[in-house]
Amino acid sequence: MRAGHRAFWPYLLIAPAVAGGAFLLLYPLLKAAVISFQHFRMGELIRGGAAFAGLDNYVELLSGAQFWQVLLRTLVWTATNVVLIVVLSTGVALMLVRLRRGLRLTLMSALALAWATPIIAATTVFQWLFQSELGVVNWLLVTLGFDSFQGYTWFADGTATFAVLVVLVVWQSVPFAALTLYAGLTTIPIELYESARIDGGTGRQVFWKVTVPMLRQLFALVAVLEVIWVAKCFPQIWVLSQGGPDDATTTLPIYAFKIARVLHRYDLGSAVAMLTVVILAVALVNNLRRMVRS
Repeated sequence: MRAGHRAFWPYLLIAPAVAGGAFLLLYPLLKAAVISFQHFRMGELIRGGAAFAGLDNYVELLSGAQFWQVLLRTLVWTATNVVLIVVLSTGVALMLVRLRRGLRLTLMSALALAWATPIIAATTVFQWLFQSELGVVNWLLVTLGFDSFQGYTWFADGTATFAVLVVLVVWQSVPFAALTLYAGLTTIPIELYESARIDGGTGRQVFWKVTVPMLRQLFALVAVLEVIWVAKCFPQIWVLSQGGPDDATTTLPIYAFKIARVLHRYDLGSAVAMLTVVILAVALVNNLRRMVRS
């Protein structure tokens, strides 16, 4: 085999996987983009022949107050979860570095099991935990002396439901972020920490002057991935609350699905989905550009 053919052979081997992945990722995105510019409802879904609507769907969305309320709620939802995930996962990663081998392996195994738990199964377990009469959480709070939680219905209050969903998503996300940051911590030369301690640096100073600068790009990567994952979070919210009560947990993905499913406004739902993609792209493009340059 000639040298030119040998250089081309690896690309030929991965071409089917790349083509399949590109099709599975790009086709739904392009189809949603096309539908968002059409008049596409139940009739068009059955018989076809959707008419071009231009920017009418986007104008309808952006001129209504509900979209902006959902957008603000989505921003609060994403910021709350990402901050908690990054902070807690950083603490867990630092703890893993300091644990003895046996305890470290035990904790890493527990994190891996939590991460591997199917989303729907974990969400169902959280429904049981926060059940009003027989839930473990209410029983534990009452046992600790908080009698007001006797029979408390978590999913009837918007703020309480929001809090339960935050706990669920953070619990599911911390394992990945913690193990990723732990892997990064193991790559930092021990000599840097020893030099910092010899110079009289405290634990906090060593973290901010050594650990954070060395892992800045890894922290940025974890934050970007978590922003994407949290912002598009759908199954946990839908299974637990379906966006309720009173739309208190309706984020952009839930809003798009409810419009398409309940109102059969597939065009408007696609417009919400495309706006979500655009908002995420605008929010993350600068961070991603800096990461690629680094």
